[in-house]
Amino acid sequence: MALIHRATLRPTKLELLATWLPGRDWYGGPAGEVERVAGFRFDDPAGEVGIETLLVRVGDGPVHQVPLTYRAAPLAGGERWLLGTVEHSVLGRRWIHDATGDPVYAAALASAILANTGQAEEFVQVDGRLEPRGLSMGIAGDATGGTRAPAVGTIHRVDEGDPALIVTDTVELAVLRRLDGGTALTGSVLTGTWPGQAAPAPLASAAPRHGS
Repeated sequence: MALIHRATLRPTKLELLATWLPGRDWYGGPAGEVERVAGFRFDDPAGEVGIETLLVRVGDGPVHQVPLTYRAAPLAGGERWLLGTVEHSVLGRRWIHDATGDPVYAAALASAILANTGQAEEFVQVDGRLEPRGLSMGIAGDATGGTRAPAVGTIHRVDEGDPALIVTDTVELAVLRRLDGGTALTGSVLTGTWPGQAAPAPLASAAPRHGS
């Protein structure tokens, strides 16, 4: 379950992305104001890290997939992945990271793909009670029923690009950045649908590492 606070963020996540995206080698859109197209969240079993994947675009540019993690302190050794900080009116300062370098995201993504655990339900607190918030997109893995995902402990290597390749101690993950159908994925695949994209589109893939 993801609890969404009614809060203000300064700067906003989209404002951070407007500065960060043009500096990525894999980014294929123009500079400018970033628009949120859709998004989904994963649960952190420990309840410490926010995990959100945003689908964004600038103007008429292509849709890009940007997974983020939100932490109450910087990710240890994660300076390379830090987009910046935001001031959250409820939670205080939050450190925003490119999730491809965060092992909590890697574990959640592996579970969604290999065990088909899906996305987190979203709730908003209103007058002391939790009310469900409608999801802006759907995701689905193609793993067979009863499959278990290997536990992810550490990330050994991340190859930035499109797709981003995340090599962990137990599984190798590929995360598409540009979602215009130009790149194929192998292994077990996570797909998504969102307004304007009725046919399932590939988002990411996973395969257990040999010997894991």
